[in-house]
Amino acid sequence: MISRRVKGADTMADQYRAEQIGSLLRPTEVMDARATHAQGSITIEQLREVEDRAIIDALEMQRQVGVDIFSDGEFRRSWFSAAFADSIEGIVDDPDAVFVSSWQGEQGELADQVAADIGFAEQMVGAKLRQTRRLTGHESSFLKQHSPGPFKITMPGVMTRARTWYKPGVTDEFYPTQADLIQDVVQILRGEVRALIDEGVTYIQLDSLRYVIQLADVSSRQQMVESGEDLEQALDETIQIDNDTLQDAAGTGVTVGLHMCRGNNRSAWRSEGGYDVIAEKAFSQLNVDRFLLEYDTVRAGGFEPLRFVPDGKTVVLGLISSKDPTLESMDSLQRRIDEAARYVPIENLAISPQCGFASTAPGNMLTQDQQRRKLELVVEVAHKVWDN
Repeated sequence: MISRRVKGADTMADQYRAEQIGSLLRPTEVMDARATHAQGSITIEQLREVEDRAIIDALEMQRQVGVDIFSDGEFRRSWFSAAFADSIEGIVDDPDAVFVSSWQGEQGELADQVAADIGFAEQMVGAKLRQTRRLTGHESSFLKQHSPGPFKITMPGVMTRARTWYKPGVTDEFYPTQADLIQDVVQILRGEVRALIDEGVTYIQLDSLRYVIQLADVSSRQQMVESGEDLEQALDETIQIDNDTLQDAAGTGVTVGLHMCRGNNRSAWRSEGGYDVIAEKAFSQLNVDRFLLEYDTVRAGGFEPLRFVPDGKTVVLGLISSKDPTLESMDSLQRRIDEAARYVPIENLAISPQCGFASTAPGNMLTQDQQRRKLELVVEVAHKVWDN
């Protein structure tokens, strides 16, 4: 494995050029074992054995491909933010919720079905939250033992989920306001960050989707205005909450990344819109080292908002689609990197797929071989652009 880092960079500024977001397509045996475990036919220990073997295979695939940062593929999760419900008591199904179709693209109906199956937007807090286990401890401990190189641990941002869990008449029995609930979730995630740092994890990534999945989407912004919400206040609050979540990583030498995307489920998406309306505040005020940004289609807008990224921070350009099996051309990717370099110095850029390959366990509409070729392309581009 080749680690591509800027000469003279300190630990906080490690430059992993060939990046990935985190999730990988689950092998059939993992999906089958999860279903069998859900039916009560195998124990959690037996499920873990299947996951362990699959993660070791995935790590070896990543080593062969040559990515700079490793992941367990999120194989232990049913979807990217499953750690909340798996680790915290008090999050319950809302019996009054009505599922609303929200996924777009050719696979929209398929994505809606997956979202309905996992209760994507049909949960609430119905008791005082109580953490029953670490959110990612079972992932980090295994990666520490088996990863061939530096690895990342991904965590869902607080506002990705918690802002929808507050139900007046139910939740207010335990939390007087939505802000009280959100701060409780912040403290849980902050504790997880501290635990990861104590374990020696060197890269933590926060998947914080509200910035573009809601605050940059035209229709969502209009709905917020009509409901009386202050858009600038919502942005300020989201930035503050993410900074609070990550505050204990400051000065530790841990690389901190923040990923933004527009939804990723069975090759469908939920929103569209450029970074323009959130860029100045988000890029300048978020206390992170790396922004991992979706940039594979016109839905993400242009590179102009990157002018607000402060000197010394890295932008990981998600130019390669994890939704579409078609392999991008080397020439077009290099041209787009050159375009982005008009706003961020080339030494502060990197490349990745635009999102994970399986933000929900069924995964996007690619094969394992197509996924590998996408990751190989990430590495090949990184070599051509930054190793010369």
